[in-house]
Amino acid sequence: MSGDDKQYVFDKPANVRRVIQGLLAVCLVLVGLDFVVHRHVVHPWEGVFGFYAMYGFVGCVVLVLLAKGLRRIVMRTEDYYDPATGYPGDEEEGGDA
Repeated sequence: MSGDDKQYVFDKPANVRRVIQGLLAVCLVLVGLDFVVHRHVVHPWEGVFGFYAMYGFVGCVVLVLLAKGLRRIVMRTEDYYDPATGYPGDEEEGGDA
């Protein structure tokens, strides 16, 4: 048996489905606790049902969109590390190597 034939936990779709169902169950329980847990709100919008779930979701979406924009700024070209010249800034120097 070669090293490529190893089966990992998330190679099986059933295991992935179980993880997703587990996360969904936890999310539903936490949103359901919004009915029972008394929150000491500072601002009126914190009292809206499911506020923190919506706030977290919107925050994650904003982070992904900002990361996509940041990628355009910091992305290098495909041939940034040209194999013919080595790393940028490396000059061939004579002497002992």
